[in-house]
Amino acid sequence: MFENQQKQQALLTLLSDFGDRDVYVGVMKGVIAKINSRVKIVDLTHQIPPQDIAAARFCLMDAYSYFPMGTVHVAVVDPGVGGLRRAIAVEFANGFLVGPDNGLFSGVLSQSPAIAVAELTNPEYWHTLHPSSTFHGRDIFAPVGAHLASGVPLKKLGREIDPETLVKLEIPECSRTGNTITGCIQYIDHFGNLVSNIPGSYVQGKSWGVVLGEKTITGSGTYGDVKVGSAIALIGSHGWVEIAINRGNARSLLQMQLGDTIQVVSS
Repeated sequence: MFENQQKQQALLTLLSDFGDRDVYVGVMKGVIAKINSRVKIVDLTHQIPPQDIAAARFCLMDAYSYFPMGTVHVAVVDPGVGGLRRAIAVEFANGFLVGPDNGLFSGVLSQSPAIAVAELTNPEYWHTLHPSSTFHGRDIFAPVGAHLASGVPLKKLGREIDPETLVKLEIPECSRTGNTITGCIQYIDHFGNLVSNIPGSYVQGKSWGVVLGEKTITGSGTYGDVKVGSAIALIGSHGWVEIAINRGNARSLLQMQLGDTIQVVSS
């Protein structure tokens, strides 16, 4: 489907929890370059908190639509590396996803379902016949991503598996009762902004606010609509309702964590 486009664009993104202190990311890029030095690599982020699959899920979901059709997204947040979890490549409408089958792709696939999925069982497309039990990013995912970006068909990478069997990271859906929408915090960014699972479209054009205990934070348009140090609710650039502190950290000030419940009241 994407073979001709991939040969022209050869675009691959990397996302991981590896940070930038060690050589892990650089080594993955070296493996990719040995396969195809013309592949253009974009680092989405390597600052996912260690083993935080939920954060990886959100960041990849937030980013994929900004890339050209046929882009290969290699994501490695893999606390189950070397265990029973499957290594997979997924074809979807925008391109391909490569990484562990642990739920980190479930955000993307909730918006753009899988067309086909392969378990990465063909060592011809690995870096080595004897992959490390701790670094599949180097030995399996990076090389497979490079081969996909170079036009290798998905079906050559291993046995086909049913997309319905993929692991899903269950993020509770928000619910409506009258003018009240109940949701939860699904992501906390670098600034401490609390990103909910409530779509901004639910409150767009309405008067609304986020209810936290006995306090209501009025929905506004920009961070600067409130005084420095004050809480604000708004629709973030990612399209979800979020809670922030103007020039502050909402996570610390409001003492909220991933999964905490919030309510939005609109009129």
